[in-house]
Amino acid sequence: MLKKAFIPCTPLGSLLLLKDNVMIFWKNAVVVGRSNIVGKPMSQLLIEESCTVTVVHSKTKKVEAICSQADVVVVAAGRPEMVNGDWLKEGAVVIDVGINRVPVTKEDGSEGSKIVGDVDFESASNKASKITPVPGGVGPMTIACLLRNTVTSAYRHAGLGDPRGTVDSESQDQYKDKYINH
Repeated sequence: MLKKAFIPCTPLGSLLLLKDNVMIFWKNAVVVGRSNIVGKPMSQLLIEESCTVTVVHSKTKKVEAICSQADVVVVAAGRPEMVNGDWLKEGAVVIDVGINRVPVTKEDGSEGSKIVGDVDFESASNKASKITPVPGGVGPMTIACLLRNTVTSAYRHAGLGDPRGTVDSESQDQYKDKYINH
């Protein structure tokens, strides 16, 4: 089902980070957040990878207890530093999708802001075996996956199929007729 569709960039980037660093098959995963752009597609991608997936959200009771049982926690809640180390199982893998600007008072007393994720990085990193930073974790993967989807779209538009797969000779002939032989 997912092979022909364009996969949303942030969930795809998160999945690629996971697959590159952890054996996720048969793991218990919790996705914190149920948005159409991250939470729902992320849960589907994890199911496709044979994870047992639980989706929690603002109306879920005992979110902390549910997260504490997970091997993998993907957080896309839109709440600054919502998930802390107490919510996590020892050795959990944490993907922090959130990006929030919060006010801070600088050393000189002036007001400013800083970027934080949906996970309290300092406390969570004491429990997690792996954790993505914010900024610099999922964001660059989102951009890379946007480029991947763009190239795939261009290939498909040109009749070449998927750039990561093999291109059959009929597709090559159609491309030559449409773009080169004119």
